[in-house]
Amino acid sequence: MARSIILWSIVSYLIGSFPTGYIVTKLFHKDKDGKHDWLDIRTIGSGAIGATNVGRAMGPVWSWFTAIVDMLKGAFALLLAAQIEAPETQEIIAAVSAFAVVLGHNYPVWLKFKGGKGVATSYGTLFFIWPYKSFAAVLLCGGLWYIIRGTTRIVSVASMVSLACVSVCFAMLGAPVTFTILAALLALLCVWRHRTNIVRIINGTENKWHK
Repeated sequence: MARSIILWSIVSYLIGSFPTGYIVTKLFHKDKDGKHDWLDIRTIGSGAIGATNVGRAMGPVWSWFTAIVDMLKGAFALLLAAQIEAPETQEIIAAVSAFAVVLGHNYPVWLKFKGGKGVATSYGTLFFIWPYKSFAAVLLCGGLWYIIRGTTRIVSVASMVSLACVSVCFAMLGAPVTFTILAALLALLCVWRHRTNIVRIINGTENKWHK
């Protein structure tokens, strides 16, 4: 078991550390004259490589593309582990893989451990962690994210609150304790990654989402 935990921690971390937003802006961003400019996403906005910051640089289409790929990173790590690990170890390995893949996204070794906030990747792992009830829980909380973002126009608030609600939904639906704890830890990690946003929210200077 210990070997499997170490193995899947490393594998999932590397999968998560694929820097989608960084690559997207490097390869496809163009300046105001329409010329390819090799933009480093870490030099604008929040400095994060996630979908929200990509949206600031390149608009909603590339933001959604980045979010979907970041979600799929989490799904891929879980599905890969499920195909290889024995059934009796899959629950703990799934939880370990899910947490490691989000850590990889947040702290990618390729970018000196400066990555994204982990929201999309967290949702991707939690969606697949406990079929089929996790589908309902994550879709419900995803809808909550959309409502909060629309009413407050603050993406960070929507992300933190909706992700925290996943663990509540898991507990209410009777998820394995391992998965409920995982969801809570990912929510806490999300809050930690948004700590500068929290300061700006308190000061009334947080960036607002624009349609």
